[in-house]
Amino acid sequence: MGRATTDFPIVHVERTSGLEGADVLHAVQLRVRASRGANLSVALLASEKVDFGGVLDRARGFPWPLTTPLLPSEEPQTYVLTTGGDAALPSFPSSAIRQILLRPTDAAGAEFEIESVRLIFRKEHLARIPSGPGWQGLSDINRETLVTRAPERVSFTVSMPARPWLDLALGTIEDGPVTFRVAVSTSAGSEEDGSERVVLERTVTAPHRWEGAAVDLSDLAGEVVSLSFSLEAETPAAIGFWGAPVIRSRGAATRASGWGGRASDRAASLQPLQGVILILADTLRHDHLDAYGYQRATAPVLTQLASDGALFRDCIAQAPWTKVSVPSILTSLYPSSHGIVRITDRLPSSAVTLAEVYREAGYATLSLLSNSMTGHLSNLHQGFEELHEHSSLGTNRERPSKTARAYMDRLLPWLEAHRDVPFFVFLHVLDPHMPYWPYPPYDTLWADAARSEENRRQWERVHEFIEDPFMKYRWMPNQAELHNAGIDPQEFVADLIDWYDGSIRGMDAEIGRLLERLRELGLEDRILLALISDHGEEFLEHGKLGHGRTVYGEMTNIPMILWGPGRVPAGAVITETVQSIDLMPTLLELSGLPLPKRMQGQSLVPLLAPEARGSAITLRAGQQGEASSYGWRSRPAICERATPPTGPHIYSVDIDSIAVIADDWKLIHNPRRPPGHPQYELYDHRNDPLDLIDLAPEQPEIVERLAAELEAWHQQALRRASLPSLKPHMH
Repeated sequence: MGRATTDFPIVHVERTSGLEGADVLHAVQLRVRASRGANLSVALLASEKVDFGGVLDRARGFPWPLTTPLLPSEEPQTYVLTTGGDAALPSFPSSAIRQILLRPTDAAGAEFEIESVRLIFRKEHLARIPSGPGWQGLSDINRETLVTRAPERVSFTVSMPARPWLDLALGTIEDGPVTFRVAVSTSAGSEEDGSERVVLERTVTAPHRWEGAAVDLSDLAGEVVSLSFSLEAETPAAIGFWGAPVIRSRGAATRASGWGGRASDRAASLQPLQGVILILADTLRHDHLDAYGYQRATAPVLTQLASDGALFRDCIAQAPWTKVSVPSILTSLYPSSHGIVRITDRLPSSAVTLAEVYREAGYATLSLLSNSMTGHLSNLHQGFEELHEHSSLGTNRERPSKTARAYMDRLLPWLEAHRDVPFFVFLHVLDPHMPYWPYPPYDTLWADAARSEENRRQWERVHEFIEDPFMKYRWMPNQAELHNAGIDPQEFVADLIDWYDGSIRGMDAEIGRLLERLRELGLEDRILLALISDHGEEFLEHGKLGHGRTVYGEMTNIPMILWGPGRVPAGAVITETVQSIDLMPTLLELSGLPLPKRMQGQSLVPLLAPEARGSAITLRAGQQGEASSYGWRSRPAICERATPPTGPHIYSVDIDSIAVIADDWKLIHNPRRPPGHPQYELYDHRNDPLDLIDLAPEQPEIVERLAAELEAWHQQALRRASLPSLKPHMH
C-alpha cells in the first residue's frame, strides 16, 4: 500500500528464485487498486542492480511498452499485460527477469494497493488454450504456426501440385525430446490398411529454436492425399510447433493475386519473377552515396546496381522516422491515412501490405528486421510466413546497429532453399543508424583512430549537457549543447560522418555478397531488387543530430534504386520527384500482379519507358498535374511529422510539420510551433536540397498556392484513412 508523491512512482521487486528456467514470459498479471490515474506500467530488467535515474530518464522519453489503461476504483482490479500484441517485446526468458518495476499509477497524490504480481510463462499459457493455428516465436524468430500436443494427430486433404514439396520448420518449448512425424496416404489408402507412408520423422531435443525441414513429395504430384502431422513425447501433452507448413511447387508460375485490382498491360507479356527482394537501409541519406554524386566511394555495389538499373534522384520519404515511414512504404498509404503516430500505434488490419499481395500470389515471404518498429509492434508481420525480429540477433553492445552481415548470413541459405519457388524478401538493415561505429576495416576507412578515441571522450563529456530525455538516452546532443560542453561542433560531426560513411561501405559489401549468391544460384536474371531508405539523418544542418524531429531535406531526401534485368532499363536516371509510397505499386506492376485499390502511390513503371531501355537517359515529366508522354502524372510529394494529440511520444519536440514538394518548390507548414518560428517556410527544392534558405517572405503567392494545395491533399488523405475512426493528427 502507498501514496504516489510524483507522477512516476516505482515499486521495485527483485526476483530471487525461478531464474534457472528457459521458459519465456507470456504476460504479467496484476491485482492493483489505484484511486486515480490513467495508466499502469511494468518494466522487466535482467541487471543485478537498478539505475533508477537512468530508468526515469529513459521512461520519460521512451514509454514503457508494457502499459495498460488504469481503472480507478475502490476494489483491486485484475490487469494482464502481454508481451505480444501492442507491446511486441523481445522474448523474456525466465533467467533474464531479475528486477520487476511497477508503476501503479501516473497521477501524483494517488493512493494505491498492490495485491499480487504474477508472471505467466508461455508453457503455462499454451496449456490453457486449444491446439490450432497461431503466430508463434522461438528466440524471436516468428512463424505462422500450427500448435499441437502429443499424441494429437492433425490431418489435411491436399491436392498436390506439380513437383510438390513440404516447406516447414519444427520447434518446441519442452526440455525433453519431441518427435515430429509427417505421414501421407492417398485417397484410396488409410493408416489402418497400412498404405500410409511416413515422409518425415524428426526428433527435436533443444527448446526455443527452429529446425528447418524440406520434404520432397514429387512422387505424389497431381494426387489428392491425406497429409498428417503427429507428435510423440515421453511427457503427456508435450507441445510442438509446426512453423509455416506450406506445400510448394518447384518451378511453378505464380498465380494472380486476389485483391481485386487489375494487372498492368505493361507487365502482361512478362514471365513471372522468381523472386523480389526489397532492401530497406535505415537512416540512409542519398547524398552520402557515390551513385548520387558523393565524393567518397561509400557504396560501389549500389553504384553498379544503379548503373545496371534505374536511379531515382529525387525520392521523398513520407515521414522522418521509422515507425511512421515504413508502414507507408509497405502499404502505399500516407501517414495521415494509415494512422500510425505513436510508438504504440499499429497498422489497421484492413490495410493491405506488400507482403500480403505477394503471399496471396503464391510467393514464399520472409522478413528480416533490424528495428522492433517494423514488425509486431506495428502489425507489419501481416503477410509474412516467417519474420525475424531485431532481438533475434542477440546483443551486440559495441555495434548494435550493424545488422547487414548477420542477416545476410541467414538470408543466403534461405534463398538457396527457396531458389525454385517464387519468393518475396523484406531485408531491413540498420548499419547507417547510430551508433555509427562500423566493423573493421570500415571503422578506419575514413576515420582516424586517434580522432575516434577523442570523439568518444567528447561523447562522455557532452552527455551531461543533453536536456531532452530521449536524446540523452540516445546520446545525441544538439549544437548548443556541444558548445556548452566546450566542444567544436564541426569537428565533432566530422568524426561522426567518417563513421557513418564507413558503416554504409560495410553494408554495401554485404549487398555484394547477396548479388554473388544470386549469380551462383542462377537467379540473377529472374530477380527484381529494390533499395530504399525510410528517412535520412541530420548532422547539424539545422542544429541537431539524429532524425525524427523535422521534415528538412536531410530527413526527407532518400535513395531509391531498382534493378531487374529484362524489366528495369539499365542506366535510367529519373529526376522526377517521386515518393516512397510509389515503390509498392511499382514492384507489383513489374511482377505482373494486380494492385490493391486503396494504394495512394502510383507506379513508377511509366518513367521506365521502353525508349529508355538500354541507354543512359534522363527522364523528366511535365509540370505539376500534367501527364508526360510516358503516362506519368506529376503530383505533390508529402512528408509528415506529427505529435499525437494525447499520450507519450518519443520525440518530445514542440513543433509539428508537414511538407509538400511541387513544381521544384518545397513548402513546410508548421501548424504547431514554438514562439517566433514561422508558420510557413519555402525552399528552392532543386537548388537548396537541404532547405537552408527560407524564401517564404519573398514569395507570398507561391506560399499561398502551395498551402491551399497542401490542405486539399491532407483532407483527401484523411478521408481515405484505413479505418473510419482514425482522427486527424494535424490541422
